[in-house]
Amino acid sequence: MTLAIMLQGTASDVGKSVLVAGLCRIFYQDGQRTAPFKSQNMALNSGITPDGKEMGRAQIFQAEAAGITPDVRMNPVLLKPTSDRKAQVVLMGKVATDMDAVSYHEYKPRLREQILAVYNSLAAEHDVLVLEGAGSPAEINLRDRDIVNMGMAEMAQCPVILVADIDRGGVFASIYGTLALLHDRERARVKGVIINKFRGDVALLYSGIEQIEALTSVPVLGVMPWLDVDLEDEDGVALQKGKYLRTDRRDIEIAVIQVPHIANFTDFNALAAQPDVRVRYVRQPQELAGVDMIILPGSKNTLGDLGWLRESGMAHAVLQARRQGVPVLGICGGYQMLGETIIDEVESGLGTQPGLGLLNTVTHFAHSKTTTQVTATLAPALPAWLAATAGLAVSGYEIHMGETELRDGCRSLMQLHKGGLSVADGAVSDDGLAFGTYLHGLFDSDAFTRALVNGLRQRKGLAALDSDFEYAQYKSRQFDLLADAMRQHIDIEKIYAIMRQHQEPVC
Repeated sequence: MTLAIMLQGTASDVGKSVLVAGLCRIFYQDGQRTAPFKSQNMALNSGITPDGKEMGRAQIFQAEAAGITPDVRMNPVLLKPTSDRKAQVVLMGKVATDMDAVSYHEYKPRLREQILAVYNSLAAEHDVLVLEGAGSPAEINLRDRDIVNMGMAEMAQCPVILVADIDRGGVFASIYGTLALLHDRERARVKGVIINKFRGDVALLYSGIEQIEALTSVPVLGVMPWLDVDLEDEDGVALQKGKYLRTDRRDIEIAVIQVPHIANFTDFNALAAQPDVRVRYVRQPQELAGVDMIILPGSKNTLGDLGWLRESGMAHAVLQARRQGVPVLGICGGYQMLGETIIDEVESGLGTQPGLGLLNTVTHFAHSKTTTQVTATLAPALPAWLAATAGLAVSGYEIHMGETELRDGCRSLMQLHKGGLSVADGAVSDDGLAFGTYLHGLFDSDAFTRALVNGLRQRKGLAALDSDFEYAQYKSRQFDLLADAMRQHIDIEKIYAIMRQHQEPVC
């Protein structure tokens, strides 16, 4: 029988995704065929599977931790917010529709059968499944239609471990309150608690742990310290964390503009991991002072975020920086914003809108979404400081609902290799100071990233850095560091025992 364990949290952003990745790594190290599973994920960070299906980035990096290829069955429902009240609903990797919150809440029960079938098919191929909840299981207003917390645990008939974040304060109240709001049958599934993100002397917690165990009859399985481990984050809340707010100076300073509907900011993790690069996420025009390159990232609401750029003064600051010789790169929605014109008769109903005008391109939004993994080759000749990247091979993935047409004054940035065909992608201005692409994950290609950064170094009069940095190996080391820390601070044998003792057969 396939073993399973589910991590649920006392709130959002308590560290469930990272701890799930850590358990996946541990079970993988122990020789278990392991897979992550999250029935419903709400996030703007997504990726593409080898068969062209879209799923949450969290389950992708959890699959990588488990040493397996990401599979859309690991995240059958993905919600991508388009506004405060609406989201694009992606089912089994393909866009289904847009829904408001009320409509989706009414729709959820219809997904139960499909979710359970997907879960069972994944379970049939693995020794262990590590499930992740969303937010808190104590959202009592959502209980009757829950498909991601206790509702999913009941479908999978698996035990639950509750994760609580001590860094935000009130950890014991959050544990007690969460358990108190659960129904008896739900509470019976909770077999342990992990206290996460602790700083200081753990001995100071002992009396509190004894009391909370006595009050709830649920054991604390471990206290995880605050870790300096570089792993992907699930959503924009993470951009307020310390690792994204670094103040240490590096040779190269790159600013990513944090637009309100930023998507796939994980694109820049590999860039930020470079030894000579600091990546900063900025929202104020003055924060662009002194940067060596500006990046406009992906967006789930391109025209809305373009409007924000203008209203906030960021558009003016970007144009001014470009006039002063600072290169500007756009990825996906950011690439669309760099153009002369965006024609939208699909997403916002705003019709034809002017872009920033840094590239002579016209983008037409479309109903269909392109979702595919691709390899590509940079153009054989690129202008100015980009010349060192010419002809380099890169890989990544496309997620976009639109096509961009190049006009006079710019050329293609690269050729995508798709189904035996070569397709032009991206654009670059004649002076090399404005360029863009639809390709996400571009910076995971080590040779390209080092050539680009060295081009920025040479623009500053710095010598090129001969680095042997490999991002894939770096990520693998981070997974191992996480697993080592979890083995040290959490009773992993107890988790194995919980899975074996409390696993029920799936009906």
